[in-house]
Amino acid sequence: MTIFRFDRTLDGLLTAVFDAYARRSFPDVLQGDEVPLPLFYEEEHTVITDEAKATRVWNALRKKLSHQALSCLATAYLSELPELDMPLFRYIRKSIDSPQSIERNFADPDVLFVTNTCRKVAHERLRMLQFVRFQKAADGTYFALMEPLYNILPLAIDHFRDRFADQPFLLYDRRRHYGYYYDCREVTCVHFDEQLPHFQSGKLDESLLDKDEKLFQELWRTYFKAICIRERMNPRKQRQDMPVRYWKYLTEKNGK
Repeated sequence: MTIFRFDRTLDGLLTAVFDAYARRSFPDVLQGDEVPLPLFYEEEHTVITDEAKATRVWNALRKKLSHQALSCLATAYLSELPELDMPLFRYIRKSIDSPQSIERNFADPDVLFVTNTCRKVAHERLRMLQFVRFQKAADGTYFALMEPLYNILPLAIDHFRDRFADQPFLLYDRRRHYGYYYDCREVTCVHFDEQLPHFQSGKLDESLLDKDEKLFQELWRTYFKAICIRERMNPRKQRQDMPVRYWKYLTEKNGK
C-alpha cells in the first residue's frame, strides 16, 4: 500500500498529482500530515506543496474540463471532507488521462461523488446567505458570526462585499477560526481572540451595539411573529428548511 501525505490544501492535492506522475507511483491512500501512519504499508511519500507544480496540473485540467467543472472541483474541496481526497485525486487523474472530458460521466463513482459534494457546498452557501444576521456596532461596523458545515466564506464574501459596498462589516466563521473584514475599500482575512464574549455567544453586548440596533432587532422579531400563522406551524418542516444549527445566531429565534 502506497500512502501520500499532504497538507490537505487544494494546491497540496494538485502537487500530489504532479508527484505521482513524476514518480510513476500512484497512492492507494491520501491523508493529512497530522494523521498517524497505519500499522502496515509499503511506501510513504510526503508531498511538499509547490505552487508551480500545482499550477501545471491545473493548467492541464483546463485543457480537459470546462470552467464549470473546474469550479466544481474547487468548490467541492471546500467541503474539507477527508473522504473526498482520493475520489478527487482519481477524478483529476482520469481527466488528465482521458482523451475526452469525463465531467458528465455520472456513471463514474468519483465524478458523481465530487459533483454531489460540490452541490452540498453550494447549498450550504445559499443557506448562509439566507440565515446570516448582522448586528450594527456602535462604530458602524456590522458583525455576524456563524458556524457553517463547510468552508464557504470564500464563496460568499464577494456577495456581501457587493451587497454592502458602503458598509463596513465583519463576517466570522467560528468553526474555522477566521473571518473577513471589509472596510468599504478592501476585504481582509482576520483572526480574533475567540474568548471574547461576543465570539462565544454570537451576540454583541448592549454596550457595543449601535443606539438603534436593539430597536431594529425587536422590530424584526415582531415582524417574524406577525407573519407566523400558528394554525399552519410545522416544526419538522421548519427544521428542514432552517437547520437548527443556525438558530443560535438568528435574531428572530433568540428574542425574549
